[in-house]
Amino acid sequence: MFRTAELQRKLLKEDYRQQVPPLREELLMLQMELRKADFPVIVIFAGVDGAGKGETVNQLHEWLDSRWLITQAFGEPSDEERDRPEYWRFWLALPPRGRIGLFLSSWYSRPILDHVYGHTGPADFDEQLERIKAFEKTLADDGALILKFWMHLSKEAQNNRLRKLEKSPLLHWRISKRDWQHWEMYERFIAAAERTIMKTSTGQAPWKIVEGYDERYRSVAVAAAIRDAVRFRLDEASKVSASGGHGDANLRSKLAQPDAGGSPPVTILSRLDMGEALAKENYDASLKRYQAKLNQLQRTARERKISTILVFEGWDAAGKGGSIRRITAALDARDYRVIQIAAPTDEEAAHNYLWRFWRHIPRAGRVTIYDRSWYGRVLVERVEGFARTRDWQRAYAEINDFEAQLVERGIVLLKFWLHITPEEQLRRFKEREQITYKSWKLTEEDWRNRERWADYELAVNDMVEHTSTRQEPWTLIEANDKRYARIKVLRTLCERLETALGETADRTRPRAKGAKKSATKSFKG
Repeated sequence: MFRTAELQRKLLKEDYRQQVPPLREELLMLQMELRKADFPVIVIFAGVDGAGKGETVNQLHEWLDSRWLITQAFGEPSDEERDRPEYWRFWLALPPRGRIGLFLSSWYSRPILDHVYGHTGPADFDEQLERIKAFEKTLADDGALILKFWMHLSKEAQNNRLRKLEKSPLLHWRISKRDWQHWEMYERFIAAAERTIMKTSTGQAPWKIVEGYDERYRSVAVAAAIRDAVRFRLDEASKVSASGGHGDANLRSKLAQPDAGGSPPVTILSRLDMGEALAKENYDASLKRYQAKLNQLQRTARERKISTILVFEGWDAAGKGGSIRRITAALDARDYRVIQIAAPTDEEAAHNYLWRFWRHIPRAGRVTIYDRSWYGRVLVERVEGFARTRDWQRAYAEINDFEAQLVERGIVLLKFWLHITPEEQLRRFKEREQITYKSWKLTEEDWRNRERWADYELAVNDMVEHTSTRQEPWTLIEANDKRYARIKVLRTLCERLETALGETADRTRPRAKGAKKSATKSFKG
């Protein structure tokens, strides 16, 4: 794979001086044009030590306007980063639309190093590469232009480069024992690199192998590749804009029609027993019991650094806020955050739709409560036509991957859909109109959304079908009776925390010598 990058290509000084001025001018003009574009550029640098990754990034900063470049280099994760899923720090570092992000030591570094050092086998390595592919596909599907450069040197050339730097009075600090250790492991690195490139070079995010033997050749090759890719994408965007877009960008998506005969479609919501109710005396006793239990469970979860994320979705006036308040009343205010999701800000709209949710992932032992969530992509954005059909359809897989990363990190994730009937919603709307401190909650949009009840119900049905998995199931709450709904939410949360804490306790509890492994027991608080 790397033989064509071991030819010791050179660019003569005279040729370099002729090519660089017009190349720089083109890059600067493209950068200014890119600022108005609707996509970010993500440039990833990887490769063997000494092949010029850092020098190339420095050269790009010299040739471009650094004010519109974002450079990221990832080392060992900090304590704050360790508290969250691995990709949290990568999501937060992504450039907004219209900017170029240059990444050194990116999401490829740890998988490659772990495999080379023998910490992971081929199966685990392939699984990590599949996660990378899914991550890059999510970004590319959202419009990001991804360019990946593997900077290469032969083993002999790498040896010569390291020795040259080591002898330099000004540059010897760049060479460490680790660099020479990696040189000794050269063949293992190359084998891991070949597998990485084979598995992750896709049409949306291709790898380009660049020979790093000559500094001038390397710099011009990378800069020209960036210029050509950005120019092509900008031209394509102009053609799409001139033709009026993709056709369905601002149209409401087509939803399933009622069954033959005109009867309403059968959905998972239509099967709920909406007569569930709870007497006030039973509610008061249950509320005190479950809030006390939740308080103890969360204290233990914080001690064991187990985070919790709660997602609340549901109809307008279904009682999401009331359920959230009954939860927060049982918690230490220092342990939780409630994130209310509305229309994205300008900063949020400049990123992938999942970005604003990644940024609020809690530290270990804390709680984040989302009042509406990433499911807006497959609900309101789908029904109201804010997302193109292909965008919300692929969102199911993107959401499942996002949630899988949360659960793999040990986060307890609960997703609640609060369901009420149209008649109950109408009653609550009219009640809100009469109560001064609630009237502000009622908007024209709430009334308008009632007209699309059937469309939303079908969208919810699809949402549950595609995203209610064994690891991250949906809990459907019959919420016509507020008391019943609040207690079911609290009870479900306590049960899930008990299970998570019980499993953690069993994994950490030492067993007596010769004792048989027993079934997991629930933590009783």
